[in-house]
Order: sequence, then C-alpha cells, then structure tokens
Amino acid sequence: MKDFFRQNGILLLIVAVLLALVTAVVSATLGGVADPLSSLAGWITTPVRNGISAFVNWSQERYDNAFAQEQLKEEYERLKQRVAELEQKERAYEAALQENERLRNLNDLRPSGRTFEIESAMVTARSTDNWESTLTISKGSNMDIAVDDCVVDEYWNLVGVVAVVGPNYSIVRTLVDAEIEMGGLLSRTDGAAILEGDFALMGQGKLKLSYLPENSDLIAGDLVLTSGKGGVYPSGLAAGHVEEVYTEASGMTRYAVIQPETDLDGLKQVFVIKSFDIVE
Repeated sequence: MKDFFRQNGILLLIVAVLLALVTAVVSATLGGVADPLSSLAGWITTPVRNGISAFVNWSQERYDNAFAQEQLKEEYERLKQRVAELEQKERAYEAALQENERLRNLNDLRPSGRTFEIESAMVTARSTDNWESTLTISKGSNMDIAVDDCVVDEYWNLVGVVAVVGPNYSIVRTLVDAEIEMGGLLSRTDGAAILEGDFALMGQGKLKLSYLPENSDLIAGDLVLTSGKGGVYPSGLAAGHVEEVYTEASGMTRYAVIQPETDLDGLKQVFVIKSFDIVE
C-alpha cells in the first residue's frame, strides 16, 4: 500500500483536487444542499484525501525519526570523542604523578654528602633479541649525556651504562649485558670483586661477581655495590644481591650469581648520572 501511494500519490492528489473543485461548485450552485452527485463525489474523494493525509503523516514521521537518529548519532560521536580526550588527559595526569613520585624517591634517597648531576629520561624501547640487553631512553647529546654515563632507577639501583648516544636518544647497556664489566664491592665484608655480564646468565636477567676475595664468606642475600674504582663509575650504587656462590670448572676460583636490585623489565623512567664527586 505504501508503495502504491508513493508511486501514484501525485496523480491521486490531482484527482482529489479536481473532485473537490467539482464538489465546491456543485455545492455553491445548489445553495449548500448536497445533491446526489455531490454526495457521490464526496464519497469517492474522502478515502483518497484520507489516504493522502495518512501518507503525508507517515512520510513526516519517517523524516522526523531519521533526523532524530542522525542527531543521536552525531551526539554519540561527540561524546565518544570527549571520553577519549578525558581518558588521554587522565593517562597524562597519572603519568605525571608517577614521574613526580619517582623524582621524590630519587631526591629522598640521594646518598648523603654526595653530589650528582642527574638527567631524567623515559624508557622508549628494549632490546628484542637474545644477543644483548639494552634500553633506549629519550635523552641524548642534546642534554649532555655521554658514553659511559651510569644509569640508575629512582632508588639509586644500578640500571646500566650508556653505550651509544644520539642527538635525542641514548642506548643503555644494562648491567646484565654480556659486555658489562665494572668494579664491585661486597657491602657486608668490604671485599672487592668484579661485576660482569655473562651470556649464559643474561637470558635469566642475572650477572656474575667474579674474582672473589680468597676465603670470602659470601652468603645468599649479601648486597653488592659499585666500588667506583678508577673513577669512571660512581661508587655505592646498589647493583644486586648474591643469589648463590659457585666454584669455577677449574676448581681454583669461585664466583657468585647476582640478582639485580632493579626491575629491568618494569622500568619506565631512569636517571642518567652525568657527573659525580669521587669518593675514595
């Protein structure tokens, strides 16, 4: 029925108008008294007029509904965009709070009586192969970062050493990388040793403490610090703790497996030590 009115609506409207005119002329001629012809015309045209009126009303409702749906769709898109903006602002706010918290921890835990020049940087990438353990950070030579600068976390735990410097990025070789080697110090006994990466241990996120002092009584849990020997790296940074002590295959020397203090996989922000005072 709707298709019939849609296809023949104009023709029906013309017919209705002509019949209405005929009815009006006849009514006027007869003084308002409906004669049989007028009654017949009214009987014929009334359903047509009603049908046309119903079709117009139906069309108007369809148009109003479509317009309302379009408005709702536009409002939904605006609200979705607004929610996305608010979520982005919330993430930025949360990140700023966390960064400020890490800075407070760094300042609160700064070694007493020591002077350090620190540059904050965000971790932007991690090595994805089994041949190295590196982090890419968001600062480089534009902030006076240099190769061999030590990198720590917010608790002054050793993260690694800067190996490559670009204009606005640096690559940090972590302390478990097989290329790492620096002086270590046993916190409990003050015995000196060497912290070094080991390819076999790197996959486990650990490193070695080699050249242990003779008759050293290392026990699991002993803290190992950087010794600062040679003045290249600052002393007193927490590298890790002893997990277990082993004897080399030769049977002549021993080494300890060290579990890093820092969480290398969870780091988001690090701090580069650009300069420091040397403590003997």
